Amino acid sequence: MPSKTIKTAILGTGNIGSDLMLKILRKPERLDLALFAGIDPKSEGLARARELGVSASDQGIEAILEDPEIKIVFEATSARAHQYNAPRYEEAGITAIDLTPAAIGPYVVPPANLNEHLGASNLNMITCGGQATIPLVHAISQVTQVEYAEIVSTIASASAGPGTRQNIDEFTFTTSRGLEALGRAKRGKAIIILNPADPPIHMRNTIYAMPAGDFDENEITRSIVEMVSSVQEYVPGYRLKGEPILDTVNTPGGQRRTVTLLLEVEGTGDFLPTYAGNLDIMTASAWRVGQTLAAQFLNAPSATAS
Repeated sequence: MPSKTIKTAILGTGNIGSDLMLKILRKPERLDLALFAGIDPKSEGLARARELGVSASDQGIEAILEDPEIKIVFEATSARAHQYNAPRYEEAGITAIDLTPAAIGPYVVPPANLNEHLGASNLNMITCGGQATIPLVHAISQVTQVEYAEIVSTIASASAGPGTRQNIDEFTFTTSRGLEALGRAKRGKAIIILNPADPPIHMRNTIYAMPAGDFDENEITRSIVEMVSSVQEYVPGYRLKGEPILDTVNTPGGQRRTVTLLLEVEGTGDFLPTYAGNLDIMTASAWRVGQTLAAQFLNAPSATAS
């Protein structure tokens, strides 16, 4: 454990919370996991936390609010729960990193805009498709204006739990808005596909972007490669499946240049299986946000370390 850390908690003891717990324990990076909380006394996640030596509680948010030294909470419950919890965190001075589709705080993708929102009380991790594809649309936008961006995220059916299945509409809406707000596309569209193949496939994403005008192919490729490297710092299994496809298509307005990217995300296997890259990229991105926030708190004059 680093000599100076910030006390943090996880609320939500399911697969996402459990994977995030193991990521923090493996690479604390200024984070002291002080509490793993849920509401089911019989939760396997709570039992797992206790076996690992992590304090665990079935009193949910109440247990978190009882500890005034907790400064960061990872919300891994549901959109409805987070809508109720968010104002209570803010009142208690706790920064919430939201892994649900609640979208209360600003959208955050670490390599695209994290430093812009380090002072926010609530940071939203968008969706798995957003965390995977927005960085690459953002990379293209660094070189030229993107008129339209469309992404298709294909995930293993086995890695899509009840929360994912119940929030398909929220996924498409939130990811589409993220492509516009963070990817800087004038118009965004998102599609998710659940693939029932056995053995389960890794998360696969197709990104299709139509820039507003012509562009320098070398600059586009350079920006994309640099962005992939940035994401790989916290998601090692993030990789392009081939070179960027730069093409020219006919449209009603004339010929237009396009960029197509094929992306795969393989999980690290901390708790979730490696094919569940869609879930792994969410927990890895949240960990990245948490350790960056902790560094800021520790550097602030009033920071409280454990």
